[in-house]
Amino acid sequence: MHRDLPSRRFTAATSLRPGLYNEKVHLAGFRVGLIQMACSTDPNENLAKAQWRIREAAARGAQVVCLQELFRSQYFCRREDPSLFDLAEPIPGPSTQTLSELARELQVVIVASLFERRAAGVYHNTAVVIDADGALLGLYRKMHIPDDPLYFEKYYFTPGDLGFRSFDTRYARIAVLVCWDQWYPEAARLAALTGAQILFYPTAIGWHPSEKAEFGAAQHDAWRTIQRAHAIANGLYVAAVNRVGYEGPPEKGLEFWGGSFVADPFGRVLAEASTDQEEILIAACDPRRIEDTRRNWPFLRDRRIDAYAPILNRLID
Repeated sequence: MHRDLPSRRFTAATSLRPGLYNEKVHLAGFRVGLIQMACSTDPNENLAKAQWRIREAAARGAQVVCLQELFRSQYFCRREDPSLFDLAEPIPGPSTQTLSELARELQVVIVASLFERRAAGVYHNTAVVIDADGALLGLYRKMHIPDDPLYFEKYYFTPGDLGFRSFDTRYARIAVLVCWDQWYPEAARLAALTGAQILFYPTAIGWHPSEKAEFGAAQHDAWRTIQRAHAIANGLYVAAVNRVGYEGPPEKGLEFWGGSFVADPFGRVLAEASTDQEEILIAACDPRRIEDTRRNWPFLRDRRIDAYAPILNRLID
């Protein structure tokens, strides 16, 4: 039977706030779980698999569990097809209802990436944050939307309009960005300035078959390096969770490279998944490491905020 979600959605505690600290500072350590999985063409099958994997992650001690980008389907943005808008759903909706009940049962925080139908003709690539009591704390709508061969996201997604925010969950203050956002230092910085202790990146990235031999290793290394750099530059944990497996026809599909990982505030990789297997990655995070790193490398202290106005320009002539 359908029941309404708990009513803490978009409370004052979840809005973006300036500064690094607020009245609720999480000091205890927490354990994150990343669900790296392959997806079938059946959304219900993918949801059921995600539920099972979340249960397994919780049994292994995970307190904050993050699913990969658009986990309910295969990565449909490989082509432009108006019928694929039927995959979208409202938020709150069926997926958030299911995941809310699971979060409440297991007492875990769940971060899930969904294809949001906001209104007729307005769709978003959206991450939801569900607290350990089942409350839907809020949304992050993907801000940077790519348009590349086999990544035709501008056809499907309206750019996000909620800004960069973080959420006070039971176990940690977390921020979420999505896939293409991971290449933008501005996004990571703004998320860090909201007081996030960990930045999650639900992701769907892979190799074009024709490019893998020549560019594959360098592409994967760049992806890993840029996110480790966000951890270092901002002194916080970064967790990237990618899908795995081949999707699409031969030579015209994508081989998703997995490689989900968690990096600490010094950029050290604490745990990392393979490039070709479904895995559940568990990593322990200690907020004291954030404090220690920022004391020794006080990048946030030394920012010249009086001199950065030109960054609002597309280019500087």
